[in-house]
Amino acid sequence: MGGTGPAPNPNSRRRNATLPMTLLPAGGRTGEAPRWPLLDDVSLTARCEGARRLRDELELALLDPELTGRRRTAAQKGYDAALTESNILEKKLQAQQAVEAELWEGLWALPQAVAWERLGWVREVAQYVRWKVLAEMGDLDASKEARMLADRLGLNPLAMLRLRWEVSGDEVAEQRAARPARRGGDVRSRLRAVGEE
Repeated sequence: MGGTGPAPNPNSRRRNATLPMTLLPAGGRTGEAPRWPLLDDVSLTARCEGARRLRDELELALLDPELTGRRRTAAQKGYDAALTESNILEKKLQAQQAVEAELWEGLWALPQAVAWERLGWVREVAQYVRWKVLAEMGDLDASKEARMLADRLGLNPLAMLRLRWEVSGDEVAEQRAARPARRGGDVRSRLRAVGEE
């Protein structure tokens, strides 16, 4: 990728040397996620309540014994449509809340969450979660907002470089990977050698 240049040398003695990288723990943030700071999706909640109200009004209208013929058929169709719409919106709101809770918990276990907590970015992370979930539900504008917030929160490698964040290496895993494989053949040959002694 052009324009980013080589990584800065931490041992450099230049006058215009860049700031050092902030190391984030490879194991991520420990502990429980902060309390969810946002209200339920106001727009979706209002639409859901409006659909419920219309459903209830049409249900009451159907109880009128004077409602007959075409008027009753039209009222029944309106009621069925309002019932369907209210059910869809209720399920959508429930699904949105469940996915938001799951994403919220997952994000606060990432290494970046250590920096967010230090910086007090709880509401910013919550806004990202809201936009990300709406994007996953098919909202194109929400996907643009989620992408911009992901950059600001350091949720991709280039954004982490810009924020000067680096995940510290897992020393145990590195040593395990660097350890040479044992020689001695397969398990059966080793067992035979023990049994023969």
